[in-house]
Amino acid sequence: MSVLAEKDWDMFFDALPEEYGTQIKRVMKATQVLTVDPKPEVGPTPKEVIWTKNKTKLYRYVSEQPKKHKIPLLLIYALINKPYVLDLTKGGSLIEYLVNNGFDVYLLDWGTPGYEDRNMKLDDFIIDYIPRAVKKVLKTSKVDELSILGYCMGGTMTSIFAALYPELPIRNLIFMTSPFDFEDSGSYGAMLNEKYFNIDKVVDTLGVIPPEMIDYGNKLSKPMANFYGPFVSLVDRVDNEKFVKSFKLLQKWLNDGIPFPGESYRQWIRDFYQKNKLIKGELVVRGRKVDLKNITANVLNLAGQNDLIAQPHMVEALMDAISSKDKQFKNLPVGHTSITFGSQASKITYPTIGDWLAERSN
Repeated sequence: MSVLAEKDWDMFFDALPEEYGTQIKRVMKATQVLTVDPKPEVGPTPKEVIWTKNKTKLYRYVSEQPKKHKIPLLLIYALINKPYVLDLTKGGSLIEYLVNNGFDVYLLDWGTPGYEDRNMKLDDFIIDYIPRAVKKVLKTSKVDELSILGYCMGGTMTSIFAALYPELPIRNLIFMTSPFDFEDSGSYGAMLNEKYFNIDKVVDTLGVIPPEMIDYGNKLSKPMANFYGPFVSLVDRVDNEKFVKSFKLLQKWLNDGIPFPGESYRQWIRDFYQKNKLIKGELVVRGRKVDLKNITANVLNLAGQNDLIAQPHMVEALMDAISSKDKQFKNLPVGHTSITFGSQASKITYPTIGDWLAERSN
């Protein structure tokens, strides 16, 4: 903006009622945030790749601090979006918190599927990938047991894996806003009802499901708040540097979606949302029936009171289906994303997980 232009703007603002001028300045500043400001850096916690398969990478986080806890922790994320939401920024990272508190932390990153991965099923990820990652963690950490934390769909997949492999040495399981009972899934269930949503036509036509389609469906669960709410908040709070930083970080992640392999998506919608097979004990994965009662590890099951994706009753249903003696369900005052990023996550989620895990990791 030239000097002359700046003077012109100053004259324009001076001619307006104060509240109007202030609001226009906020809109202009918000527009700059959206169009000019650079995207923030993410994933600051140092890590190294220790194993790969296809697009998938297994990371181990490195730290100069000594490990305080014997049992390593493997994080498993969903097939939707990218897992760096667990490590968005310094001071706002679940991974950073756990590493700084002496845990040996690993992350299974599924990578970005391409059209060539359209035939990959949930069976493939659960049977061909997770067990090998678990064995690699045990070998690398030189221990006999491990803990696993599954977030969102990653937790649902983890529960299936744990039920299919009760012989593997899993001491602790943490589920974070992971749905298990899909009988009453709110607006998602309505949108995905098999009377109206032809899953076969969608998958057979697209091959892989574009991230924009997944994002659009998520936003439709509460359209006004999801489509417009963040930008209204940005204008209102654009002078708050901390808020703007969080906004930019979260928007980067939300807009950084990945394709969903078609066959996995077909299973996810039909077997879970439409048929609710997991909690009913009817789910079959590569010819093997999944019985959640095979789960005997210590379990911490976390829900979010404001979560519309994995509503608390969808999460809590796991508790009666497993055989674990040491099991806790907690319904935290957070949402599906704010359980892992934001002020409430730092104050509530991180210490809840860290304290529970510390008692069971030596």
